[in-house]
Amino acid sequence: MTSSTSFPETYDIFTSSDDYATRFASKTGEWFLRVQENITLRMISPYPKSKILDVGGGHGQLMECLLREGHSVTVFSSAPECKKRIAEYIDDGRAEFSVGNILDMPYPDRSFDVVICYRMTAHVNRWEEYLTELARVARYAVMLDYPEVRSVNIISPQLFGVKKHLEPNTRPFRCFRDTQLLDVFRRCGFKRAEKYPQYFIPMMVHRVLKNPTLSSASEAFFRAVGLTKLLGSPVILKVERTT
Repeated sequence: MTSSTSFPETYDIFTSSDDYATRFASKTGEWFLRVQENITLRMISPYPKSKILDVGGGHGQLMECLLREGHSVTVFSSAPECKKRIAEYIDDGRAEFSVGNILDMPYPDRSFDVVICYRMTAHVNRWEEYLTELARVARYAVMLDYPEVRSVNIISPQLFGVKKHLEPNTRPFRCFRDTQLLDVFRRCGFKRAEKYPQYFIPMMVHRVLKNPTLSSASEAFFRAVGLTKLLGSPVILKVERTT
């Protein structure tokens, strides 16, 4: 990943790229995005037609569904090139796009009803500052995803070589316990509203299987018996403002 900026956290330049989009170009990738979309729309349903800031959202994974539901969307990115995959929405005025430092965004406190940030948390080095900034500009809620320590991710360093062989464009990532994230959000006046572990089986395995019907059925089974709740990852976390 080459950054064209001097900002300290610019991982979204990679997640906004055509290379990254290939990770979701298959039928299994489409299934991943449907799962993410369904969870997101359900979590955001208490805030109809809200003003949303999608931090690092140049990947465009949420743009269509959020606009379809009548939300107003601004994508905040680290570099102008992050606009490429969402240019049609920006150029015709359906959404807005801004560039800057995700650790110091140019917005007043509580400027947006909901702040969403997917595909970023696991790759931000100054993650406490990042969470604090997401919370600062959110009026009601923040939604983000992260890989959970309490899952097969606990051995991810040992498996990274295998994962890199199967997925050449994968990157190292940091895993979290929800308490780490929630401690920061509590200091910012937020509490946990909802936590949704997405998969019991690692996403890499689902990509290798190339069978979203089988993947969906197996994940439904593991969710029904409670294993996904205990050991699922990545997690979509929603926190709500209390003060």
